[in-house]
Amino acid sequence: MFSVHGLTKRFPDGTEALSGVDLEIREKECLVVAGSNGSGKTLLMRMLVGLAKPSSGTVLYRGMDVAAYGALVRRSVGLVFQDADAQVVGETVEEDIAFGPNNLKLGARETARRVAEAIAATGLEAKRAAPPRRLSGGEKRRLAVAGVLAMGCGAVIMDEPFANLDWPGVVQVLATVRDLKAAGKTVVVLSHELEKVLALADRLVILDRGRIRDDGTPEAVLGRGVASYGIRDPRQSYERVEDCSWLS
Repeated sequence: MFSVHGLTKRFPDGTEALSGVDLEIREKECLVVAGSNGSGKTLLMRMLVGLAKPSSGTVLYRGMDVAAYGALVRRSVGLVFQDADAQVVGETVEEDIAFGPNNLKLGARETARRVAEAIAATGLEAKRAAPPRRLSGGEKRRLAVAGVLAMGCGAVIMDEPFANLDWPGVVQVLATVRDLKAAGKTVVVLSHELEKVLALADRLVILDRGRIRDDGTPEAVLGRGVASYGIRDPRQSYERVEDCSWLS
C-alpha cells in the first residue's frame, strides 16, 4: 500500500526530524509503529498522506507519488489524530460522520447508507443524536474512525489513540482496531504503549530519533530489545505477545 524511500525532514535550524526512513506498509496488515515522544511518529503520519512535505525522499501510495496526489490519497486513507476534538465538525454524531460523504457529493441516499453503516461498525447507535462534545474520549476516537469509514477509506492511521483515556476508553478503541482488522482494513497504530495493543499487531516497527531502528514480527523485535529506545517491553507484565492487549 505504501512505499517510503529515503524520507527525510530537515528544519531550517538544521534539525532532522526524520532521517532516511525506508518503510513498506502492506495491504490489510495491522502495523504498530512504536517510539517515544519526539521520535517522529506524528510527522511520519502526516507525510504518508501529504499533509507535510519532506526535505527529500518519496512516499508512494499504491504507486502514486503522494507529493503530487495527496488530496486523492486522503480520500482513501483516514487519519485519527491524538486530539480527537480537532476532527469534530458536526453538531451531532450523525452530522459529523456525514461531513466527509457530503464533501464527496455522494448524494443523500448514499450518505445516509454510509453513515448508518459507520455508526453500526463503531457501536455509536445510542449516541447518533448526541453532541460530540458530550462523548467520552474513547467515543470521540470511535467517532473519528466512523467518519473515516463513511468516506470509504481502506486504511486508517491512528496517532497515539490511547492517550489520556481511562480503561473503558482504551478498550473501546482497541475493539475498534480489532474490528477494522477483521474487516480487512489496513491499520497503522502509532503508539509507545505496546502493552495495550501489541497482540493485534502483525508487525512492529521501532522509530527512534527520526530513524527506523527495527522492523519485524513483534516477537522478533522484542527479542532484539526495545528498552534502549525509551519503549517499555510489555513482556514485563505479560508472558506472551498474544496477551499484550487490554481487551483481555
